[in-house]
Amino acid sequence: MTVDLDKAANFLATSARVLDRRRFDLLFGDGGPEEVLAAVDGYRNPDGGYGWGLEPDLRSRTSQPGGALHAFEVFADVAPTATGRARELCDWLDAASLPDGGLPFALPVPDPAACAPFWAGADAGTSSLQITAVVAAVAHRVAETDPDVATHPWLGRATAYCLRAVRELGPEPHAMVLAFAAQFLDAAARTEPAAAEALEALRPHVPADGLLHVAGGADDEFMRPLDFAPLPGGPGRSLFAPGVVEAELERLADGQRSDGGWAVDFASYSPAATLEWRGHRTVNSLVLLRANGVIG
Repeated sequence: MTVDLDKAANFLATSARVLDRRRFDLLFGDGGPEEVLAAVDGYRNPDGGYGWGLEPDLRSRTSQPGGALHAFEVFADVAPTATGRARELCDWLDAASLPDGGLPFALPVPDPAACAPFWAGADAGTSSLQITAVVAAVAHRVAETDPDVATHPWLGRATAYCLRAVRELGPEPHAMVLAFAAQFLDAAARTEPAAAEALEALRPHVPADGLLHVAGGADDEFMRPLDFAPLPGGPGRSLFAPGVVEAELERLADGQRSDGGWAVDFASYSPAATLEWRGHRTVNSLVLLRANGVIG
């Protein structure tokens, strides 16, 4: 497995957001947390949430759960540096949550230009395990080094909601719901013993090879093992047969394209999102490869 970091840097300079270029620099020692945090601040609203296309297919100015996910990714990147922005984001999420502790898939979108229809048309009055789980999963990673996030009431409420929702999964959960629920349980298990136990509720739905087609997506769009358990050390990888994760990491490393970047397997909803998703995927691929010991 070989990864060309020079080509990756050139791709990001050619096609990616400043945010993802700063994340790359931080990952490989050419920048600091302050520059990354300054870049993500450009997507922040005065209410403490994040919008403005931080979720590339949700280009609304409004603060959204999807934006919160990507902000937490940045806060995880800069760990162990903690930022008050993470606590303020938890405050916003607490206010945006519904009475049962879950987040709606999206809040109302008054400016839907270039927004994917599943964002713009989401039911803002119903909690979504899919979005709550993936936001809370990354928040739990941030919480490992940020006590303000670890002790925030929002994370406790979201965790309790996700644990209940996993136990109540129907017979045919969507692939993305399964993957993000597994991500959540894998991350939360470090501090929540019930999360490791709840993983057993997912096991009957997850094939041993970890490949699940995304219903409603492209023909070749799948949730894959690293979507379920991206980082080593948690119980999520017990869902897969021996060797599956190692083969997936090899596949990921081999996925670098001739232009230096990684591709996505889903359709985007604007020219900007098409470019931005590849930049985001490129940096996240490198984050995973490094966290799993594939690259130094």
